[in-house]
Amino acid sequence: MEEPFIVQERLRSGHRRVESGRGLFWLTEGWRLFMKNPGVWVAIALVLIVIYGVLSLMPFLGQIAAHLLAPIFAAGLLLGCRSLDNGGAIRLEHLFSGFKQNSGKLLLVGAFYLIGISIALVVALFMGGGMAVAGGILGHGAGEGMMAAGMFSGMLFMMLIFLLLSIPLLMALWFAPALVLFRDMDPLPAMIESFSASLANTLPFLIYGIFGLVLLVLAAIPLGLGFLVAIPVLAGSFYASYVDIFE
Repeated sequence: MEEPFIVQERLRSGHRRVESGRGLFWLTEGWRLFMKNPGVWVAIALVLIVIYGVLSLMPFLGQIAAHLLAPIFAAGLLLGCRSLDNGGAIRLEHLFSGFKQNSGKLLLVGAFYLIGISIALVVALFMGGGMAVAGGILGHGAGEGMMAAGMFSGMLFMMLIFLLLSIPLLMALWFAPALVLFRDMDPLPAMIESFSASLANTLPFLIYGIFGLVLLVLAAIPLGLGFLVAIPVLAGSFYASYVDIFE
């Protein structure tokens, strides 16, 4: 992988701390990998959208399956990116290749993330819901407007708590599929290492998150058709961040 403008510091844990500008570089690498075979990438994105669209129609079980399968599909995309990066080709079958390699460990990564996000949701509901009820009760005597404002502030607080709890979970998930796939790490150590590497590279991820959000907003404008490009670019950037920090 190209490393045009930085000298990176390797930490004792095995990952590296990189400059903040690398966050944007990961996205440009994602675009480079996409342009190697855009037709296949668009087909992969379309199949992935259809799969998750079908899962979204299945209440509860569909959501569980979506979380469990995410690391497996991520592993397939990583294998496709590695093939392209090594001068090979990417095929539609790459999307499902995670089912053939360390699938049990990848499922466990999804299971641990699902447990974590469920706990975060319960905590947020408990704290934010309690605040909403308290705000509604306190504002009851002052009229319906104050009561609604109190409940609304409680809902905002609940969303904030959930977001704050979700960020470390996402940090633990980010590199875990790659570490399980390429280094044969067990799920929990992989998630711990992923969190440590993400924490060591907070600024690059902040830059990456800002530009990634812009990409997603732009992708949503043309009736969502932009996601057929955004998904492959983000998949490539996902692979680029792993190579940059771990390899």
